[in-house]
Amino acid sequence: MHDLLREYKETWKGLNAAYEALRASAEVGNEEAMAERQLIGEMRGEVEWIIEWLETGRRPGNRRGIERRAAYEREKLMDPVRMQAFVARSTAGSPCNLTEWQRFQLEEAMCTLSTRERECYELHYGMCFSLGEIANLLQIKKGSVQSYLKSADAKIKEMKLNSLFLSAG
Repeated sequence: MHDLLREYKETWKGLNAAYEALRASAEVGNEEAMAERQLIGEMRGEVEWIIEWLETGRRPGNRRGIERRAAYEREKLMDPVRMQAFVARSTAGSPCNLTEWQRFQLEEAMCTLSTRERECYELHYGMCFSLGEIANLLQIKKGSVQSYLKSADAKIKEMKLNSLFLSAG
């Protein structure tokens, strides 16, 4: 990683030198030099952005990193890949084959959901459908899908906190 950062800094120095070398030609009004200077300026900006990302470890321009997000923004109630494997109920070629215990835990977590909440939850998290697609499929409003997902998330969170079967890893 340090080698990559060093190489980007060297590239940035070379671009700065080329940018300054074209300054005199561009000031005279040479259109070709002006276009080339503009292109090099854009390249400098991109390289600066990459250098900042490599130095800070976060995307430049973001005000808050993921570690400073609110708990509800960074919390995942279930691993999405496991949920997809659970819904697909197949073991052949799955990137995440579930054990019987993991299947039991997922079933236990979702046992308190109503039929509609479970449909929405499985379609959204297990089959990666958008809220609009789920609404069209179930012939309900998109806001209803959101509320079903919100209540399902709350119920699953509650189950994770209170169930003995879900606390064991």
